[in-house]
Amino acid sequence: MPTTRTTSVAAKPYNILPLHNSLTTDHPSLRFPEIRAAFSALNTVGDLHLPPKWQPHYDLLDWLALFFGFQTDNVRNQREHVLLHLANAQMRLNPPPDNIDSLDASVIRSFRKNLLRNYTSWCSYLHVKSSVSLPDLKNNNSDHRREILYVSLYLLIWGESANLRFIPECICYIFHHMTNDLNKILRSKKNNDHYDYEPFFHSQYGFLNDVVKPIYKMVKFEAEIRSGNGTEPHTRWRNYDDINEYFWSKRCFEKLKWPIDIGSSFFDGNRVGKTGFVERRSFWNLFRSFDRLWVMLILFLQVAIIVGWNDRAYPWRAVMEERDLQVLLLTVVFTWSGLRFFQSLLDIVMQWRLVSRETKLLGVRMVLKSIVAAGWVVVFSYFYTKTWKQRNHDKEWSVEANKRLIVFLKVCFLFVIPELIALALFILPWIRNFMEKRNWRIIYMFTWWFQRRIYVGRGLRQGLVDSVKYTLFWVVVLVSKFSFSYFLQIKPMIAPSRAVLDLKDIDYHWHEFFQKGHSIFAIGLLWIPVVLIYLMDIQIWYSIYSSLVGATVGLFAHLGEIRGMQQLKLRFQFFATAALFNLMPEEQLLNARGTLRSKLRDAIHRMKLRYGLGHPFKKLDSNQADAKKFALLWNEIIMSFREEDIISDKEVELLELPNNAWNVRVIRWPCFLLCNELLLALSEAKELVDSHDRRLWRKICKYEFRRCAVVEAYDCIKHLFRQIIRPDSEENSIVTAMFQEVDHSIEIGKFTKVFKTTALPQLHSKLIKLLELLNNGKKDSNRLVDTLQALYEISIRDFFKEKRDNERLKEDGLAPQDSASSQVLLFQNAIQFPDTMNENFYRQIRRLHTILTSRDSMQNIPINLEARRRIAFFSNSLFMKMPHAPQVEKMMAFSVLTPYYSEEVVYSKEQLRTGNEDGISTLYYLQTIYEDEWKNFMERMRREGMMKDREIWTDKLRELRSWASYRGQTLSRTVRGMMYYYKALKLLAFLDSASEVEITEGSRELVPTNQDIPDGINSQKSSFSEASSTVSLFKGHDYGTALMKFTYVIACQIYGTQKARKDPHADEILYLMKNNEALRVAYVDEVRTGRDENEKDYYSVLVKYDQQLEREVEIYRVKLPGPLKLGEGKPENQNHAIIFTRGDAIQTIDMNQDNYFEEALKVRNLLEEFKHYYGIRKPTILGVREHIFTGFVSSLAWFMSAQESSFVTLGQRVLANPLKIRMHYGHPDVFDRFWFITRGGISKASRVINISEDIFAGFNCTIRGGNITHHEYIQVGKGRDVGLNQISMFEAKVASGNGEQVLSRDVYRLGHRLDFFRMLSFFYTTVGFFFNTMMVVLTVYAFLWGRLLLALSGIEAAMENNSNKNKALGIIMNQQFLVQIGLFTALPMIVENSLEHGFLQAVWDFLTMQLQLSSVFYTFSMGTRSHFFGRTILHGGAKYRATGRGFVVEHKSFAENYRLYARSHFVKAIELGLILVIYSSHSAVSTKTYVYLAMTISSWFLVASWFMAPFVFNPSGFDWLKTVYDFEDFINWIWFRGSVFAKAEESWEKWWYEEQDHLKGTGFWGKLMEIILDLRFFVFQYGIVYQLGIAAGSTSIVVYLLSWIYVVVVFGIYVVVAYARNEYDAKNHIYYRLIQSLVIVFAIFVILALLEFTQFKFMDLFTSLLAFIPTGWVLSWLPGFQAMQTRILFNEAFSRGLQITKIVTAGKKSI
Repeated sequence: MPTTRTTSVAAKPYNILPLHNSLTTDHPSLRFPEIRAAFSALNTVGDLHLPPKWQPHYDLLDWLALFFGFQTDNVRNQREHVLLHLANAQMRLNPPPDNIDSLDASVIRSFRKNLLRNYTSWCSYLHVKSSVSLPDLKNNNSDHRREILYVSLYLLIWGESANLRFIPECICYIFHHMTNDLNKILRSKKNNDHYDYEPFFHSQYGFLNDVVKPIYKMVKFEAEIRSGNGTEPHTRWRNYDDINEYFWSKRCFEKLKWPIDIGSSFFDGNRVGKTGFVERRSFWNLFRSFDRLWVMLILFLQVAIIVGWNDRAYPWRAVMEERDLQVLLLTVVFTWSGLRFFQSLLDIVMQWRLVSRETKLLGVRMVLKSIVAAGWVVVFSYFYTKTWKQRNHDKEWSVEANKRLIVFLKVCFLFVIPELIALALFILPWIRNFMEKRNWRIIYMFTWWFQRRIYVGRGLRQGLVDSVKYTLFWVVVLVSKFSFSYFLQIKPMIAPSRAVLDLKDIDYHWHEFFQKGHSIFAIGLLWIPVVLIYLMDIQIWYSIYSSLVGATVGLFAHLGEIRGMQQLKLRFQFFATAALFNLMPEEQLLNARGTLRSKLRDAIHRMKLRYGLGHPFKKLDSNQADAKKFALLWNEIIMSFREEDIISDKEVELLELPNNAWNVRVIRWPCFLLCNELLLALSEAKELVDSHDRRLWRKICKYEFRRCAVVEAYDCIKHLFRQIIRPDSEENSIVTAMFQEVDHSIEIGKFTKVFKTTALPQLHSKLIKLLELLNNGKKDSNRLVDTLQALYEISIRDFFKEKRDNERLKEDGLAPQDSASSQVLLFQNAIQFPDTMNENFYRQIRRLHTILTSRDSMQNIPINLEARRRIAFFSNSLFMKMPHAPQVEKMMAFSVLTPYYSEEVVYSKEQLRTGNEDGISTLYYLQTIYEDEWKNFMERMRREGMMKDREIWTDKLRELRSWASYRGQTLSRTVRGMMYYYKALKLLAFLDSASEVEITEGSRELVPTNQDIPDGINSQKSSFSEASSTVSLFKGHDYGTALMKFTYVIACQIYGTQKARKDPHADEILYLMKNNEALRVAYVDEVRTGRDENEKDYYSVLVKYDQQLEREVEIYRVKLPGPLKLGEGKPENQNHAIIFTRGDAIQTIDMNQDNYFEEALKVRNLLEEFKHYYGIRKPTILGVREHIFTGFVSSLAWFMSAQESSFVTLGQRVLANPLKIRMHYGHPDVFDRFWFITRGGISKASRVINISEDIFAGFNCTIRGGNITHHEYIQVGKGRDVGLNQISMFEAKVASGNGEQVLSRDVYRLGHRLDFFRMLSFFYTTVGFFFNTMMVVLTVYAFLWGRLLLALSGIEAAMENNSNKNKALGIIMNQQFLVQIGLFTALPMIVENSLEHGFLQAVWDFLTMQLQLSSVFYTFSMGTRSHFFGRTILHGGAKYRATGRGFVVEHKSFAENYRLYARSHFVKAIELGLILVIYSSHSAVSTKTYVYLAMTISSWFLVASWFMAPFVFNPSGFDWLKTVYDFEDFINWIWFRGSVFAKAEESWEKWWYEEQDHLKGTGFWGKLMEIILDLRFFVFQYGIVYQLGIAAGSTSIVVYLLSWIYVVVVFGIYVVVAYARNEYDAKNHIYYRLIQSLVIVFAIFVILALLEFTQFKFMDLFTSLLAFIPTGWVLSWLPGFQAMQTRILFNEAFSRGLQITKIVTAGKKSI
């Protein structure tokens, strides 16, 4: 290892703390006594039994490693891990320990309890005695070495377990036995130089080889071989969850043993099989998981139909008065018991694989439940029949009949006793939680029948207050839904149904097989769409009420109170104090925080800040330290804006809060706050010319900024004259005397008595001229003298009320004393120009000039909309409720983890310059969209030394690439954003401990602008450059604190491979490490160990850039048992890197995210949320608000952004409060790190089933008793897909993931273990949303097919007279239409926009989106979601779909669009369009235009949207030239037969086979369902045949059979022609043409014969052959259509100044 340049830094690479030199290294973090205390605790080996190879400098972790065979780097990694955690925990102790040099006992005790809580619970569940033995804990003076050994052992096991970390109870099992071994070692006694007990593995890799590898190999065999790499059904192989749940029963001790028995049945999947749950592909999973919901819906439907059939205006009266109706309503128990029986059968069919010799009791339970459920059906039938028999016998409800009814009611009461008990436990949730959390055998006996005993899903009930809140929400939703359903869905259908039942003598248009059953057939077709909508419309009501509740919660949280710069200006003085109140820690007495008194004081203070009560801003006047702290915070925020180029240099000067220079007596507020204030003060002074000083000053002081503007202007002018007039000159004395006169008059309150306020405007204009002369690059001393002379003349002639002669002026010192001086102009020889390099002077001049001259309100400052939004959100957030910020030393430590594979790091030069097919380069695109930011960037480059623009491609290429990359979805943007945490923590640590002098030194003026600056100043860079930042101060205490509190790890899985093949991505990642010292990169290194390529060792490696060595260094290398990826890629990548993270919390950040410096300042407040109770639990996941930063690139991006924004704000807000069912939806949530690493990690990784890996972390958290909250006072940026194809692939991925979730055990268990109302919330916000979206499409299908069959059969014509039926169906279809056009997303979007941006703005945005065809987009997206959701459940095929996350401006070919959308949209649209056309030509209703339109308009809109969206939202989609090229490309693709190696992009045939791949792995029921669905086309054919003219009105079955003869003939002709083409086309071409001619002649002859001898019509041909509808091709001919489409597609970009015509039609190189 090479030595370093300085002896103070250790040569050996380290991560955060250089621990290898026994803390002798001069490192900032090692100065903390807590580090020394933790280090000392780890070194307390004492009298322990020492293993072989022991060295004197070894510690407790080395001791464990030597006994148990842990890897050296694993030990080094966990040593730092344990030490940092113990030190940080000791820092947070309140009160601090008496002896700071020793580890406090409570620290290690708390750590042990927290880390081993899951293990303790597992032992209790299995009734196994815990191996953690702590005999000395009662003795407070005892060392806690044993506790340190236990936690260290657990972390060493966890750190080396690799993929086993996804199996948390397996780790508990391993820890349990190894702890037993540890206890034996600790108890062993020495006999004859040997000890009683020695563990069975000692070597360096002993633990890996003997414990981890055997289990890993079994997991690998299941995941790769038995699963067929994810292609086999889930039932045939064991995933991570199956293996983990093996350890939920005591059989793991009996079978697996210790040391691990390799021959155990555990390692044989055929003998053990599935454990705990079987994932089968079926839509019945939705019924099984959420049976309570479907029972409720079915029972109410039955009740509503029974009551509605009674035909009473007020249903409640009928129910109260009619005994027959009451008894009929009791039939719901038949349905209820029948549903239970059906569910029990489903359980047997779906879960029979769980039954084995070891789980016989489970099989017995399933059979018994079926028998009992069937028994209830029989019992109910018996007693109910007896009741009605008695009633019919007595002809009335006699006493005997009532007795039998009472008996039946008693039986019903017995049936519902379990539900009544469940209701009682719901009302008293703490009782149920207590019972479920206790592992008492008697409780198992009572609950065995109702639910299977499992380790998770116990004690999930919420507190009483939370339960009441979400119960009330759902009661309102259900009352609204059921009222609407009864009166507007079900009751209107009763009369039409009765009319259908009464239909007789129907004139059928086809052969009717069951003429007596026509009524049932017709009623079924009428009611199917009604029932489908009835089953899904809770989703609509949820959307409505969640929007209203979300807005209400947001209002109470004070969201949207500051929406722009105008509101900020009005509250800025309160904002300054709010910033200090929230971001700066308060000095508090011990244990004072958290008391009722402190909470009340905080609430009152927040009220004052929020509503402007009192004048808290005056505190900043009197407390200069606080004012300087705020200035430093504010200026750093503005500085970060400038570094991001979202504001210009000029705007920096308008926004900055400068230091107190030139002896100004007030806070120097930013210029944008003081704009126009001085002019208003002058006008007031002019109006109140004869008023007293007190009145004038009182009026000015009514406005704080006006007062500050007046005082600052006066003080600066006074100081300015001292600067430009030589101090030894007589003019200086005159000016001084003049200001003394003014000061004295103000002091005695006679300013208006002595001076004329009417002269102030004259002085004002001359002062402006003076400042302009001083700020001019060319100094004109003569004009300056003239201006000063004019000011002097106005002052002595016009300003004084009392005229003074020369003698009086001389006496007062206001005129030259020497008469000889009158020969020379006053000030001529007294001027001194400041040095042109004195940037501070000229910046003050510009500020003073702005204060004197600004007339507008500066509401458009800053110009950049993103800068305005960020300032508004940050300022508003400080008035919201958030925890107090602790000192950085006392805050929780945390890490950020970002998984990365091979996405873009930084855009290359070629990527920026290379144009697309239209010649548009990425840089030109960015320059156009971010026009103002590009100008700011170029301004910054010029200030940093760039002389010519072309140098941007040479000397400033790195800066150019970074600028472009920071506007894409690149790794560099994410790294920059996350490293703001590090920068913020250094600043906050500095402010926590800095004195007022240090703060003053740390403050800085920000940016010298290039406008109106003397020559030579432009090259001055020191005040702007990064080197001059306060960062330069953070190299001591603050630097060390930030390192201890924050770590950023990027899981670059293939970084090692990238380095090996010289991939530019590796160089860019290295550059990121070089420029971000807190950044670490973890990757998997593959090292070949033999000649065979498969002989490899795998390592998890952590690297960083060493600033002293100036190269990348390897920190840790932990060997893995084999290849990393056994499951889904992203969670496996996260899992291997998580061992290198540190701290109590971990934030998961994806590659498409960003962060902001001002938001990073609030991270301390956010982490404090882990200490507060939300309900009856503390949070385990902190949800964080997201801002979608890609919303303005195009209209599609805007639609997606609006949809996502409402979901991640209002949607998550409601889920967290009041519904208490928020999950983890990916990023950027903050996890309780130790809670999750002991419970399976931050995501799940089983193949296919966990394709949406992130949300399973939320499922796992909830089902294991965690608590997920949502916090909106802090935000993180997020990018979204911006092109239709990208969006569709993303939607397909999410929908497929939800399809897999339906099959999962997590959803099943949550559906059963949550209480009823939380279950409803869970369903309708996860898989239920996608299911109901699919139901909307199914409703359209059911409605159109039903109407078509009714029309073709002739029944519709017979029913035509009943208009109520059509009215009811119109209501149903319009309800479906509301869903179809995006109500699910539109309403929450409007409400959230109203809350945060105002109602009028929200309405305007909504109307604009409609004009840009957002409804077409949402309808199209609905088709994507429903297709992939349904297909995944039936057939599988879920997979990760890379969307690219790039900028989309290029045109997509029709062939590409066809491949993407043929199965999901085009084919379905053709089918529905065909049905609509046929229906319109054969329906009796179609003659009534209004009725027809009301019933079918939503269907026509859906068909048009599915056809047209890929053209409308495709750049240049209607350009004729591109249309021609697309057609040629499509035809070539269709007819290209290709070869074995052809790709789907090249050949239609290859694409078709790939599209059928999902059918290969589907099961029997999936294939059967596919066949049944395809049979509908035979029904279609059956109906059409009888409508042909050739049928001559006959309804004989012979007509249909003859149609098949024609099909066979046509098929035979096709076979003959195909055969002839293959045989004769090449060699005997004339034969082929002859056969073609014969076929044509034969076809003509047949047609003529049919015309002559039958009633055949030419229209019959078109009716039969109607199979294709032209789509977007014809639109290319319409004039102006392309321009209109371009405008629609890029309208949002137009509003940002994007000249889209240039982009689409003429590419240009940038610069």
